[in-house]
Amino acid sequence: MSSKGLVLVTGVNGYIGGQSVAALLRAGYSVRGTARSAKTTKPLFDALPEYADRLQIAEVPDITVEGAFDEAIKGVDAVAHIAAPVAATFTDPEPVMQGAVGGVLRALESAAKEPRVKSFVFMSSIAAIRSPKEGDYTYTEKDWNDYALQTVEEKGKETPGFIIYAASKTAAEKALWKFRDEHSPHFTVTALNPCFVAGPSLVPPASVDQINFTTKPIFQVLAGTPLDEAHVVKTSYPAYVDVRDVARLVVFGIEHPEKAGGERFLAAAHYGPPQAVADILRNQYPDRAGVIAEGTAGDGYLPGYKFPKKMVFDGSKVVKLTGQDYIPLEQTVIDLAEQTKGLISV
Repeated sequence: MSSKGLVLVTGVNGYIGGQSVAALLRAGYSVRGTARSAKTTKPLFDALPEYADRLQIAEVPDITVEGAFDEAIKGVDAVAHIAAPVAATFTDPEPVMQGAVGGVLRALESAAKEPRVKSFVFMSSIAAIRSPKEGDYTYTEKDWNDYALQTVEEKGKETPGFIIYAASKTAAEKALWKFRDEHSPHFTVTALNPCFVAGPSLVPPASVDQINFTTKPIFQVLAGTPLDEAHVVKTSYPAYVDVRDVARLVVFGIEHPEKAGGERFLAAAHYGPPQAVADILRNQYPDRAGVIAEGTAGDGYLPGYKFPKKMVFDGSKVVKLTGQDYIPLEQTVIDLAEQTKGLISV
């Protein structure tokens, strides 16, 4: 294989994983992806037929067991660890925390055994950054969501599902940096902290339940859901970044360890509440004007879909270091709509 190098990508069947594989292949890398079963990855190959000679799959049935990635990581030049439990409906924090923390530690341990590895990119989340604040606040890479960890410790199984998820991402990223500090590995470490990821999947969803949960509110608006019901959870904050921008950051972290090593990247592009999404979609699809809720056009969001000062996710570091701006919200919304509109029954 003639390529820039071999990258191990965990969780290639996932929404972010699939687009990250595509971005790496298009950038000239070869990819070894991990999945519980290789049989489930056929759609990935079907979506990327021109790269079949640079794409391979390694089966890792359980990412938390000792040595889980030892075989898969042999001969690779970089690691993008994306696999992790993701949902807003968790009911028991223990297996979620174990899965998130155990997964990243097993990947790091295996990477430390492979001398070829030069960079390790970890898919964290805005959930590891955002916590409740009083008054106007701007979140940056300096913030940590210790609130979620404390809530899980205090409430256990009574903790709301989305806080369990936030705690798992916080604990996993803290484990990442602790490993870096205590073991001084021979590779650089980078964390990516995206907000709600939206936009088209590499593998088009075959049914509504296959649409990634963070992007589903956009589909709900397209399908005619009332605007006050289009959300992931009622307390969710409609901050978006395109999945293709997140995939681009994965490539950047691997390709530029001198810039990305030791850094966190808060990836947040736009404030896109359901009203903004509805306005974009009604303009794009006038034939669905009777289906897409109208609400009050232009209400509840700022020009350019900027974050309101009460809660700003400052994603400017991504733009500054990569030299590339985020994909516009209109493109994210419309590209997702084009991919999923055939799943709407009316």
